[in-house]
Amino acid sequence: MIKKILIANRGEIAVRIMRTCRELGIPIVAVYSEVDRPSMHVRYAEEVYCIGPSPSSESYLVIDKIIEAAKKTGADAIHPGYGFLSENAAFSERCKKEGIIFIGPDAYAIATMGDKITARKTMLKAGVPVVPGTTESITDENKAIEIVKEIGVPVMIKASAGGGGKGMRLVKKMEDVIPSVRAAQSEAKAAFGNDAVYIEKYIASPHHIEFQILADKHGNTIHLFERECSVQRRHQKVIEETPSCLLTPEVRKKMGEIAVTAAKAVKYHGAGTIEFIVDNDLNFYFLEMNTRLQVEHTVTERVVGVDLVKEQINIANGLPLTLKQENLFQDGHSIQCRIYAEDTDNNFMPCPGIIRHVREPHGFGIRIDGYVFEGFEIPIYYDPLIAKLIVWGKTRDEAIKRMKRALYEYKITGIKTSIKFLERIMDAKDFVSGKYNTHFIENNEVFLFESRADNNFQRDIAAMVAYFDYQSQRGKNDIAEDLNPAVSEWKSYGRKTSMMRL
Repeated sequence: MIKKILIANRGEIAVRIMRTCRELGIPIVAVYSEVDRPSMHVRYAEEVYCIGPSPSSESYLVIDKIIEAAKKTGADAIHPGYGFLSENAAFSERCKKEGIIFIGPDAYAIATMGDKITARKTMLKAGVPVVPGTTESITDENKAIEIVKEIGVPVMIKASAGGGGKGMRLVKKMEDVIPSVRAAQSEAKAAFGNDAVYIEKYIASPHHIEFQILADKHGNTIHLFERECSVQRRHQKVIEETPSCLLTPEVRKKMGEIAVTAAKAVKYHGAGTIEFIVDNDLNFYFLEMNTRLQVEHTVTERVVGVDLVKEQINIANGLPLTLKQENLFQDGHSIQCRIYAEDTDNNFMPCPGIIRHVREPHGFGIRIDGYVFEGFEIPIYYDPLIAKLIVWGKTRDEAIKRMKRALYEYKITGIKTSIKFLERIMDAKDFVSGKYNTHFIENNEVFLFESRADNNFQRDIAAMVAYFDYQSQRGKNDIAEDLNPAVSEWKSYGRKTSMMRL
């Protein structure tokens, strides 16, 4: 059985994994980059280990440093979280060679499902419906034109090795095929080191729906129902909920069965997600598989009542699943909002900086997975996600009302956040009705975004207020108070003890 777990990640997901480890009585090791020394996941762990400079390419993404940290701290297992090395087949294989348990799937499953072209071939062989398109990478631009003519526009050009919206181009006109292929290849090469791209038919009015999978090492595979993830910007999810308003019980059952078939096709074990594209007629097609824990796993946990991290650890320990498909059901409705440190009215620009004040919402049916605190500085080096706000209600209407209340109570000052933007989404008619797809944000642009004139006016008012405040403070230096926020003595004590552990 696992004796000690190293969390090869940072931020809210590191803290979330650590909480389950504490409940299981398993000692934990936190790794951190230099800029993350004061971070919450470092404070929370029994042991900490510095893995290098702030850029992730010199710390969290360096396999040798993670393995070294595990060996020096005596950790016999590594949980990768999401992002960073979580879907790196070489990392999974390296852990195996070093005798360290990788809390996730083996290298074969990661590599097979990580390459989109290989995944499409594998799914077609297993009888899983796939969006019409190519099963080989595009190397000849003239051939690409022939393929698009055969499929018919619109089509999507997609990077084979990537995800997160990078290396993707929507092509609506034939004259845009070659420029789009070149642009997708260039972006894919820069982002993933692999310029392979493929072509697939673009589904009009697409809905992004995914199924949570759990599979043990004894051949048992189940699904824990779906998550609706169609509220997106730049192909990045913003809000997730379950159950989906779109699916009928019959389609839900069928998609769940297909998701299990897809996982079994690569002899999968661990927690994973099968993602589908669904059209308005409820035809569904395999999109990709995420061979890790998803950011949005929380809503599934809330309606199904299962700790997915605990299940991951049990599976890694070689234990068979105790959950049976026939005993699982969805209880109520759950919604998750991603809280980002970004300016949503300025093209979603990241907004690093020091958090001056935090007031989190509380009450029945509310969960927060976060890692920030007053005085913490959001670094520029990583994804600007700072927290996830999850609510539950007996019905979707109740869940929306509870989310609106929670967002109203959530106050963060010192940096810009996406909270106000999320509040506007909760009031949007398309969202409230449940009749939305992946074009939701662009279709509701006027309602969701403040006008540039309003922004300029607000900035002018803020500048004037700041100026008059400055003038009123001149000459009062002898009685001026420290402008920095007060630091809790408990936090100071925590920092000292954390440094002592180092």
